[in-house]
Order: sequence, then C-alpha cells, then structure tokens
Amino acid sequence: MKEIVSGISYIGVDDLDLDLFESQYVIPEGMSYNSYLILDEKVAVLDTVDARKADIWLEGLQEALQGRKPDYLIVNHMEPDHSGVIGRLTELYPEITIVATAMAVKFLGQFNPGKSFRTQAVKEGDTLSLGARTLRFFTAPMVHWPEVMVSFEESTGTLFSADAFGKFGAISRTAFWADEDDWACEARRYYFNICGKYGPQVGALLKKLPAIKLIAPLHGPLMRNDLTPYLNLYKVWSAYEVESEGVMVAYASIHGGTKAVAEHFADLLKAKGCPKVVLTDLTRDDRAEAIEDAFRYGTLVMAAASYDAGLFTPAYDFLHSLQMKGWQKRRVALIENGTWAPTAGRVMKEMFAAMKDITLVGDLVSIRSVMTPSDEPALEALAKAVMAS
Repeated sequence: MKEIVSGISYIGVDDLDLDLFESQYVIPEGMSYNSYLILDEKVAVLDTVDARKADIWLEGLQEALQGRKPDYLIVNHMEPDHSGVIGRLTELYPEITIVATAMAVKFLGQFNPGKSFRTQAVKEGDTLSLGARTLRFFTAPMVHWPEVMVSFEESTGTLFSADAFGKFGAISRTAFWADEDDWACEARRYYFNICGKYGPQVGALLKKLPAIKLIAPLHGPLMRNDLTPYLNLYKVWSAYEVESEGVMVAYASIHGGTKAVAEHFADLLKAKGCPKVVLTDLTRDDRAEAIEDAFRYGTLVMAAASYDAGLFTPAYDFLHSLQMKGWQKRRVALIENGTWAPTAGRVMKEMFAAMKDITLVGDLVSIRSVMTPSDEPALEALAKAVMAS
C-alpha cells in the first residue's frame, strides 16, 4: 500500500512474468495492474486486478483495510485484467456494492455466469459520497470498451482514468510517479495500439473533464504536479495530429533487395536534411512500436516486396493494423520490388485508399530484384517529393 493523497492509497500489483500483454504486445518491463483504496466514512475499492495476481492483491487489500470492510467496489472498466478478482472479492465481502455503468453491470454477468452481485448502476454526472470524499462519474464509452467510465474525486482533484493515460511497464521496473521524458515512449506505444482507433472518444472525454490535479490510471505510473505535458500529448494523439517532425521508412524484405533500397532511401532523406528518419524492419521489429512510429511522424515511406501476386505478408499485416487503428492524416510514399511482375505497389495503394485523409507523395518506384544505378533518378525524385511535402 502507498498513500498517494490523504485517504487515498495505491494497492495495485506488478506482473513480471507475463510475456505478452493482451496476448500480442511484448512487455519487456512487465505490466502493472493498478487498483486504489479510499478510506473514509465509507470504504471504496477502485477496480481489482488480473486473476493472475489475485492472491497477492487480496492479501495487500486486507492489510490496507486495517480491519475495515469495503462498502463499494468502483468498476471503471470490465476488461479481465482489471475485473479478474471481482468474484473472489465479493465472496469475501458479500455485502459490497458494485458501482459501475449499466453496460458494465451487464458485462459483469457475462464474465461471471451464474453469480449474483449487489450492484448500483451510475450514469454521466452521478456522484457517490464517501464522507469527506465524493466521487463524480463520467462515462467514457469506447475508451476503449463501451462500458468504461472514469471516476473523479472532487476534494483532491484525483482522476481514476481507467485505461486512459496507461503505459506499458511494471511500476517496480519503471517508476511510481511518471516523469515526462521517461513516460512518453511506452505510453505512446500503449495508446496507439490499445486506444488509437478511438481518438474522437478520447478527445470527447478530455473536453468534459474538470480541472485535474492527479491522474491515477489502471496501468503504469501515476501523474501529478504539472499535468500539461501529458494532457497536451493526449490531445495531439486523439486528434491524429503529427507529434514529431520526421519520416518513417518501413520495409518488408524477403531476400535483402528491398532492405537495401530502404536503407539507401533513408540515407537520401538524411542527406537532404530530414530532421529525423526512423528505419523499421517490418519482418523483425516490434509491430506495436512500428504502429507507434507511424502515428508519431507525418510521412510514411513503405518499401515492400511483392509476394504471391500481392504484398509480402509482414507489410500487409502492418498496413492492416494501421487500418484497424484508424491511422489517418498522413503522407505516404511507395517503393515496390518484384522480380517478374511487381504487385506490391498496387496492393499498398488499395489499402491506403481505404484509410482516411492519406496523401500519396511522388511516383511509385518499382525495383526489379535488386537496386541498380538506373533506379537512382526515380529514388532521387521520390526523396525530393517527400522532403517537399
């Protein structure tokens, strides 16, 4: 237990054994499942944790309760990594009331078939008095599930933000209180892969929140003091605006020919004064980090091999992921490779055409097997077009 402000404590746990978060995202620094406790005239637990860590969480909760019993469990989000111990908690404290949105109450039954709970459904603007502390609830549908709400403690200005403002990494491996410089990288990777599709919903939530003094998310470190840097980043991210000047060059190469072209093109951009060039191997680099960089920068150069009369699978999977995450408002340049009948460019154009506000820059450059001096004029022209865009 760690008190974050008077009467409000952190009772979350770290998971250092999980290899893939949501069975798809690498987490080399582990993951935290954050949970909170308010001790007032009434006692409220805010969210539980993943069932993987049920025993250690329940042990810590009982110690933090100091002999008292919880009156309320506030469920901001029903995803299993935050609701995995609800069943065991209610067995220990059968008189506890679960406070959540009506849809979360429905999900509660779906995740716990055959069990009954004492519930109180709340809606936008409802409040819950605990004594000196009052929680006000704001609905946050599709941030990033439809049942989500956030809870705002009025006297301390503490926002219990559900998955918003989350970050990959266990608190014991990173930090309890966020540092702006260390926070952004893994928070960005988390945001665009978990919540990226739902920018409008995130933006709508940001606009209706009151003045916040402390942010207590469900994953990663807490935020306090000057919250402007964190809030500003979320405004940029949720509006799909460009965060950093630069170009991402992403390539998917089978035998090395496309890789050589991509590396050469990155060098051309650097020689022309591009402020930042990020080179990504879509066959080997972390897909989630590639998605993060695609959202961060304003221009994406795709260099990909043709494959089975289509597009090489790692490139196709990457573009499909961008489609799913709502990638938009960006510029794209294309380089394809094919030994006898190049098809990668056609497929890439079709996939980008299905995305919103995507501008193709320059002409498609088509390489046959390996780059030769005769390809240089086309690559040079494409580099000039990228720099001018």
